[in-house]
This record gives sequence, structure tokens and C-alpha cells, in this order.
Amino acid sequence: MRHDPISSGKRKAVNLSIDSGVIAAAREAGINLSQTCEAALRTAAKAERDRQWAEDNREWIEANNAWVEKNGLPLEKYRLF
Repeated sequence: MRHDPISSGKRKAVNLSIDSGVIAAAREAGINLSQTCEAALRTAAKAERDRQWAEDNREWIEANNAWVEKNGLPLEKYRLF
């Protein structure tokens, strides 16, 4: 099992405002609202965390890519693919 750096393992009750038609359709389909909301929020939080990391490290990423483009990959002669 992989470690989820976002998950605390604890639950907290919250109030959400969700379109009543969406709720009705989800319930009719047997969808667990809490699990589905949590999964969607986990995905959105991870995407934002990744976007922010890339933004914060953009200069380093660009410099690293330029170095590799100029010099090639270190240890490339040992690659098996």
C-alpha cells in the first residue's frame, strides 16, 4: 500500500452545498457521496500541489533541462534502453 501524504486517517464532518439534482442522481446510482467527494478533493489537492511545486521550481527545471540538452544524460552509456 502506498503512503498518501495528504491523508490524515481522521474524519471531519463538513457542510457542502451541492446541486440537488447531482445528489439525487448520485444516490440513485448508489454512489457513496463522502468517498467520492474525498477522492475528488484528494485528486484536486494533489494536482494543485504538483502545479505549485513545478511553478516554484521552474527555474531549476529549465536550467536542468538546458544542461541535459547541452551535455546529454549523465551515465547515458550505461542505459539498457
